[in-house]
Amino acid sequence: MTDKVKYKYPRIGLLIDGAWIYDRPPLCDVENPSDESVLGWVPKATPKDLQMALESSARGFEIWRNTAPSERAAIMHRAAALIRERANDIAPIFTCELGKTISESLAEIERSATFLDWDAEEIRRLYGRIVPTDPPIQQFVVREPIGPVAAFTPWNVPMSAPSRKISASLAAGCSIILKPAEETPATACLFAQCFIDAGLPNGVLNLVFGDPDEVSRTLVLSPITRLVTLTGSIGVGKHLTRLAAETMKPVLMELGGHAPVLIDADVNPDEVARLATNWKFRMAGQFCSAPSRFLIHSAVYHRFVDSLAASAGALKVGDGFADGVQMGPLANRRRLAAMDSFVEDAVSRGARIAVGGSRL
Repeated sequence: MTDKVKYKYPRIGLLIDGAWIYDRPPLCDVENPSDESVLGWVPKATPKDLQMALESSARGFEIWRNTAPSERAAIMHRAAALIRERANDIAPIFTCELGKTISESLAEIERSATFLDWDAEEIRRLYGRIVPTDPPIQQFVVREPIGPVAAFTPWNVPMSAPSRKISASLAAGCSIILKPAEETPATACLFAQCFIDAGLPNGVLNLVFGDPDEVSRTLVLSPITRLVTLTGSIGVGKHLTRLAAETMKPVLMELGGHAPVLIDADVNPDEVARLATNWKFRMAGQFCSAPSRFLIHSAVYHRFVDSLAASAGALKVGDGFADGVQMGPLANRRRLAAMDSFVEDAVSRGARIAVGGSRL
């Protein structure tokens, strides 16, 4: 087992105008889902902090939009390199606050770095175009950065979701204010530090925590922000979209997924069950493309169910640091209650529990 004691959980702060702010009242505790111990606490941004972040983002946008594409790309590549260099230091913090296995944490960290490398190269291909007209009038389409972005990201992918939003914004020449999930704050803070150390100008990236409704209303309704993006639930997506509509801002929403798996009569049900087990229980099933239901041909139904139950029952579940663990805990107490309610509802409607069905 990896020695968790040597990994010191960092202080959580607000990143505003290139400086970390720690001396704010606590918003909530951060729990380790493996043992429910308290790791630290999240500071709550004041209304003044949020306004400072907005004003900083406006200044940062003017600097960044006028930064040469080659220089923007170089900073992004440096940030990606720092992420990879620090992966072994970030991964234990990642596992402590989310519960996923160390191997899963390392995989997400690498994936996050690849987004930066990809978008850094795309900077060189932000082409415009010439549109032919009749009568012959020259018409040009020129791509310009839209402005400061307000971004909201979830707890289940606390580095790759911020990476998608930050890397795309930076590549386009936009500044960004990120509001990560309070359940996994340290991962986002360590990620943001890589950009600071890579030389990103002050104000181009700000990071805030706080009361979700207060933060969303302040950032989305501000005339400074010009685009709103969320990876999260459908309910929150609707709420932010309604707020954005009040000031006619465009939105980019990546909301709750549904992933049916279709299993026909001519497949090998044992092999499909093996693949399904890996995909269904990766990250304890807490990601948008995890299978949500299986639609199975009657000819292979019993064999598939038995094989899937056997594969799932053989998984080693435990602390994400333990050797051989294939699935860590659910991320928070809310998910435990939700899983219990799903099982109870299914059984009450006639479902048969093939394996598990109760808290370990």
